[in-house]
Amino acid sequence: MSCRGRFVAAVVGGHRRPLRAEQVADPPSDAATAAGHQRHAPIQLTHRSPSSLCQPKPVQDGSRKAIIAAFGANLGIAVAKFAGFAITGSAGLLAEAAHSVADTGNQGLLLLGTKRSERPATDDHPFGFGRERYFWAFVVALVLFSMGGLFALYEGVDKLRHPHATENPVVAFVIIGIAVALETFSLRTAMREANHVRPPSMSWWQFIKTAKQPELPIVLLEDLGAELGLLFALVGLTLAEVTHNARFDAAGSLAIGLLLVVVAAVLAIEMKGLLIGEAAAPHEQEAVRAALERSPHVRRIIHVRTQHLGPDEVLVAAKLEFAPDVTVAELAGQIDETEAIVRAALPSAKVMYIEPDIHREPSE
Repeated sequence: MSCRGRFVAAVVGGHRRPLRAEQVADPPSDAATAAGHQRHAPIQLTHRSPSSLCQPKPVQDGSRKAIIAAFGANLGIAVAKFAGFAITGSAGLLAEAAHSVADTGNQGLLLLGTKRSERPATDDHPFGFGRERYFWAFVVALVLFSMGGLFALYEGVDKLRHPHATENPVVAFVIIGIAVALETFSLRTAMREANHVRPPSMSWWQFIKTAKQPELPIVLLEDLGAELGLLFALVGLTLAEVTHNARFDAAGSLAIGLLLVVVAAVLAIEMKGLLIGEAAAPHEQEAVRAALERSPHVRRIIHVRTQHLGPDEVLVAAKLEFAPDVTVAELAGQIDETEAIVRAALPSAKVMYIEPDIHREPSE
């Protein structure tokens, strides 16, 4: 920025290092004004340490409860399904057992991601590790696709080519009943915890697509997929017993595989957007703009950008017009006050960069 006369040029942020700001003016033309010009010399501005702004926030208890409930349920279900497959030879039970193993591993990956995301910021990662939760959630989608979906499809095709009758079908039905009960418990736990953060007017599908915390949507989709998968296994097994045609059991395995591939694809698409970097939710962006407009020092909002650095941390970058006749120290104070107003409106705005500028009308 440069122009004739006095104005302030500064870039102020709250991250990592002290910031240099200077008040720019034309050089004084005589000795009488030279002394007064000294107050316009470059100065160092002191801002809050980034460690106070980028400290990781522990994962909400609700997300952790849902993950632990799903982990315990899926582990018990996997053991029961493998035992049922060993007794009955049901393709549907084997496909569901692989599904439960994948889900159990996925809960472990989610717990790993939440733990690693809580590490403090470093010089190499100055914005912290909040996005680790998105990365491991994306890995979950890959595991569900490969270990769950593709395995179930392979097993179904193999049983179609080499069908054999299910032994001890009563055991298979009992195992499916136990699995339904455990999956229902896990799904209810996830829904109860999600309701703490889901607005009553928001549909479940909208919540899954817009949630910035990956754990609850993943557990919800996995549990819903597990319930539907068990239904497919039950229908396939029942038809196989009624018709004495083992290919219906194989068809149930194929349906489970297709279901898991679809669920994995939905999760991968949603997590990809978060990994690349998504803006704050529309109502949060509106809160930021409203807070900036409430600041008595901001004359005009030139533009504002937001991005999630993690589920509970938002980066806010704003170019604002302030009064042109203030000193650097006064400008620094005005920016600090403006940041405080924004953080009061959106506590997750832990990292902010505010650039003072002059609004220019676009040339015709």
